[in-house]
Amino acid sequence: MEVFRRLPPPDRRRPCALTIGNFDGVHVGHREMLAQLSAAARARGLPVCVLTFEPHPRAGVPARPRPGAAPVTPPARISTSRDKLEALAECGVDRVCIAHFNASLASQPGEEFIERIVVEGLQARCLMVGDDFRFGARRRGDYDMLAEAAPRLGFDLMRQPTVERHGVRVSSSAVRDALAAGDFERARSLLGRPYTISGRVIHGRKLGRNLGFPTLNLPVRFPRPASSGIFVVQVHGLGDAPLPGVASLGTRPAVEENGALLLEVHLFDFSRQVYGRRVSVEFLHKLRDEARYDSLDLLVAQIRLDAQQAREWLAQHA
Repeated sequence: MEVFRRLPPPDRRRPCALTIGNFDGVHVGHREMLAQLSAAARARGLPVCVLTFEPHPRAGVPARPRPGAAPVTPPARISTSRDKLEALAECGVDRVCIAHFNASLASQPGEEFIERIVVEGLQARCLMVGDDFRFGARRRGDYDMLAEAAPRLGFDLMRQPTVERHGVRVSSSAVRDALAAGDFERARSLLGRPYTISGRVIHGRKLGRNLGFPTLNLPVRFPRPASSGIFVVQVHGLGDAPLPGVASLGTRPAVEENGALLLEVHLFDFSRQVYGRRVSVEFLHKLRDEARYDSLDLLVAQIRLDAQQAREWLAQHA
């Protein structure tokens, strides 16, 4: 799969079947849509292309912010950028273009977005979006604008299918709600797979090791995860079978003020050094939220209790 951190240069552009969105989590709705787009692409002899954005448009800078308007809070993130790209590749996407969402893009009129990005920059011959898709300055671009432009600019417009699970429309927002509630079974149903975060193991402060609970440390490079706290997990990528453990995902208020977001995993009965290895952490059950403690002794006692409860949960669900 080709990945462009901007629009492809002119000599790399070629006609494609295109869809546009953030694709956070790459859930079953995304996968169904990509399957249908892939079928349409094959029928036309076109590659499948995804246009996505970093940062999330709701975190971008509006071109002309309204006086007194409340600051826009970006949604919590489900997946890392790499996890998203790997999931898109699994869905058969041929190329991904990651547009930097900034004030210039936010202020671009919808008509200009269609002509300069969809048609000229990405050479879309087939476009699939939802009927609630919005784009362009002040989000004034919509499905009707695309429908008017399609025959004039030479691309086919397809409507994204709606996918439901348990009577609820599958969306990234629904996945975020499930994760925020610690409902990993519902998240799994919406995602079509277990919820995981992957990354490379880095060196940390060795505080866990000094307290008797060594951890694998994985940086999480976005400001707000869809779920945070203490979890029962299993780690893939260090052997033939996943390894059980207990994990903390958050800013570690017990040991740091304004700490960076970090995923720390204590694996049970594991002592190997695996710095630099890429692993995938699967979330199974939430034990509690993060908390502060008045002393390291109280923190160690709580970590010991977390580990015990995680072992008990794993034994009950073996």
